[in-house]
Amino acid sequence: MPHPSVTAQTYPHKPAIIMGESGEMVTYRQLDERSNQGAQLFRSLGLKKGDHIGLMLENNRQFLEICWAAQRSGIVFTPISTHLLKAETAYILENCGAKLFIGSAALADRAEEIREEAGSVAHFYMVGGIRSGYESWEEAIDVQPDEPIADQACGTPMLYSSGTTGKPKGVYIPPPSDEFDATHPLAGTLGLLFGFGEETVYLSPAPLYHAAPLHYNMMNLAMGGTSVIMEKFDPEMALRLIEEHRATHSQWVPIMFIRMLKLPAEVRQRYDLSSMQCALHSAAPCPVETKEKMIEWWGPVIMEYYSASEGIGFTIIDSAAWLTHKGSVGQSLLGELHILDEEGNELPAGEVGTVYFSGEHARFKYHNEPEKTAGAFNDKGWGTTGDVGYVDDEGYLYLTDRKHFTIISGGVNIYPQEIENLLITHDKVADVAVFGVPNEEFGEEVKAVVEPMNWADATDEVAIELMEWLRERLSHIKLPRSLDFHEKLPRMDNGKLYKRHLVEEYRGAARSDEGPGPD
Repeated sequence: MPHPSVTAQTYPHKPAIIMGESGEMVTYRQLDERSNQGAQLFRSLGLKKGDHIGLMLENNRQFLEICWAAQRSGIVFTPISTHLLKAETAYILENCGAKLFIGSAALADRAEEIREEAGSVAHFYMVGGIRSGYESWEEAIDVQPDEPIADQACGTPMLYSSGTTGKPKGVYIPPPSDEFDATHPLAGTLGLLFGFGEETVYLSPAPLYHAAPLHYNMMNLAMGGTSVIMEKFDPEMALRLIEEHRATHSQWVPIMFIRMLKLPAEVRQRYDLSSMQCALHSAAPCPVETKEKMIEWWGPVIMEYYSASEGIGFTIIDSAAWLTHKGSVGQSLLGELHILDEEGNELPAGEVGTVYFSGEHARFKYHNEPEKTAGAFNDKGWGTTGDVGYVDDEGYLYLTDRKHFTIISGGVNIYPQEIENLLITHDKVADVAVFGVPNEEFGEEVKAVVEPMNWADATDEVAIELMEWLRERLSHIKLPRSLDFHEKLPRMDNGKLYKRHLVEEYRGAARSDEGPGPD
């Protein structure tokens, strides 16, 4: 069965993990031994199958070592975003019932806050150093045997929503089997579809505490590939690492494409990217112009998919199909697609509504949140994460936005994603957020907030230029009523825009978390 321990026996010196900036390497033998030692430590502390642990780490080599230690111990492990507030982190640890927490010396101040707030956690460990109340993770596992524990079992991650629309929710999907070396859930499906295998070199530029980077790196290591982990995304460094390691696979979000495309032409042309066989992207629909330029630059290796941590459905589209269905996130590969109106009626092709998936696989639960779990399903048992979109006559899905961020102005639905995808293509725009603000006459009006490429462009003249540029490309109902400049938009390391903070700033109050959507 695919498992790092199998590769460790066959190819003990093969690189399993390579850190992009530092070059630090973990062989499969080291990954096997350190994950065994971690599992031994868990058992010595009384942790058993089904117990929960939490971890908050930057991208480092210990991150995946700890995940594999939990995986082979039958433990449910929860990586926590480094961007969450103290109260949100404490809530997650309490909600999942974590018995152990692992922090990092690189995030020591956050770790001390968590130690003060997480009173229910019994054991605290730190990677890369120690602070008061923490023990050294490295010292603790060094004294443990590097042989497997006697009662190995299959553990699983339980990820929480990012909190971009409200309180985090834990998504629990049971492990595929009790056997620790059970085939990774993605290996026999998406792994084969995308060509993962022993020869794969997978470049991972996003934080490991997010669903896609975690799941795909775990799958890659289960299948015997090598994972090149970027400590932090940098557009030119990403290109350099592809060339240096002859990366065959990679995974991105649209803002990463945008930032690589905005590098000077001589920089983009400097690197040999011919090893890339499959460049996956997701998280949000990619602006059409951006993706056109990426396919022109990298060739037909770009694959887009749409999914969610809840696992209720999965769509996919390759470069060739996308070029004939520009803007689509693909046809359904897992689950049957349905577009429903507010009353739950199914809509015909071309009409916008909430995206649902049906199928036996669409059964997840939010941990200790039965009401929110029930709210994610309709009376037919179809599941949704709150995204809005439509399908065409061929069954290709087009996303318009999150339901939470739909602007209703004068009774007309306006989808910010369309405006954002257009405005980000302007040469003077580095990042953009569009959302609704109160309007006495129309209920809401469209607000645009722009992060300029150069702060010197944050002028009334450039604002007028951008508005006139939009006026030529958008219907008047979609035009922002106003445009502001921010020096830096609150975008997370995985590329997702933390729009809730901007909404709160401009509306003066937090949005509620009534919907089922995770992000």
